[in-house]
Amino acid sequence: MSIPPGDHGAGGRPDPVDTLPDGIVVADRTGHVTLLNTVAERMLGIGRHEAAGQPLEQVLTLLDRTGHAWCEINVPYGGLPTRTGIPEQSWLLADGQEVLVAAAINRVTSGGAVSSVAVSMRSGRGRARLDRERSDLVATVAHELRSPLTGVKGFVQALINRWDKLNDEQKKLMLATVSADADRLSRLIAELLDVARIDTGRLQMYPRACDASLLVGRVVDSVRAGTARTIAFAPDPLLPEIHADPDKFTQVVTNLVENAVRHGEGTVTVSLAAAAPVPGAEFKGVELTVDDEGRGIPPEIRRRIFTKFWTHGSRGGSGLGMYIVNGLVRAHHGRVLIDDAPGGGARIVIRWPTEEPRR
Repeated sequence: MSIPPGDHGAGGRPDPVDTLPDGIVVADRTGHVTLLNTVAERMLGIGRHEAAGQPLEQVLTLLDRTGHAWCEINVPYGGLPTRTGIPEQSWLLADGQEVLVAAAINRVTSGGAVSSVAVSMRSGRGRARLDRERSDLVATVAHELRSPLTGVKGFVQALINRWDKLNDEQKKLMLATVSADADRLSRLIAELLDVARIDTGRLQMYPRACDASLLVGRVVDSVRAGTARTIAFAPDPLLPEIHADPDKFTQVVTNLVENAVRHGEGTVTVSLAAAAPVPGAEFKGVELTVDDEGRGIPPEIRRRIFTKFWTHGSRGGSGLGMYIVNGLVRAHHGRVLIDDAPGGGARIVIRWPTEEPRR
C-alpha cells in the first residue's frame, strides 16, 4: 500500500512529491484525483483529503483570461489517441495569480486508453521577472546603440551634404569622430557577446602559464597613452606566473584600469603582489589591486556593481564592465573584492590563481 502524500514513511520521511517545488495533481483513468502535493494544495486552496476522489475539473480550478477552464480547453481524456502531453500554458488561479501549467497523459499502451493524467503547476512570477529583464535589456541596448549611431549618421550626412564646403581639417575631425563612435559600437557588441557567453556557460578559454607583470604593464602603458591622469604601476619583481587565458586576463585588467580612470579621481595606482594566505582556504595566486582617489564605492551598493547594466554616477559606460570582470575572474576560479583605498577612493582587488584548479 502506498503512503498518501503528506504522510510519512519509515523514519518519518515526507513523501517525495511534497519536496518538489511545483504543484502536482494526478488523476486516474476515470478522471478522479488520486494525488495532490503540498504546493498544489496551497495553489488550489483545497486539502488533499478533500480532493481525493473528486473529478479533476472540480479540483483543478484554473481559468484562462476569457474565463474558460483548463479541462474544458485541453480535454486531457479526449483528443487523438497518440497525444501524450499538454505543453506548458499560462493559467490563472482563483486569486488571480499566474501559473504555468503542463501535463503528461499516460496511456496503458501506445495509442491506447488514458491510464492517468499528471498536471504540474509552477508560479509565473519567474517568467514575468524574466520578461521584465529581457525588456530592460532590449531598452538598455537600444539606448546604448542609439547614441553612437546618431553621431555616425549625423557626421556622415554632414560630409555628404557639405563636402565641397568643408576644409580638410573639418573633414578629418568628422571622420575621426565617426571612427571613434564605430569603435564604441564594436566594444559594446563585444561586451554583449561576452555577457551572452558568460550567461550560457559557453565562454571559450585557453589558459596557460602567463607573466602577469608583463600583461598588466602593457595595459597600463596603453591606458596611459589615452589619458592625462597619472597611472602608477608597482609590480612585485618576484611574482610566480599565473594560470590564465592571457586575452581574458588582459580584458579584466583593461576594464579595471579604465573604470578607475573614468569614475575615479587623482592618481590611479595599480599593484601586483603575491596573494596573502586566507585562513582555512587553500589558494595560491597573485593579487591585482587597482586604487583611485575618488569618492569610493559605498558598502551598500558594492554587490550591485556586478549586475548587468548597472551604472553609478554620471560618467557614462555601458554598465557591463564589472559584470564581465566578475564573470571572467570566476571562470578562472578567482575572486573579485571591493574595498576602500587608503586615500579614500575605491579599491578593487582581484585574487587570481597561479595554478590550474584540481578537478
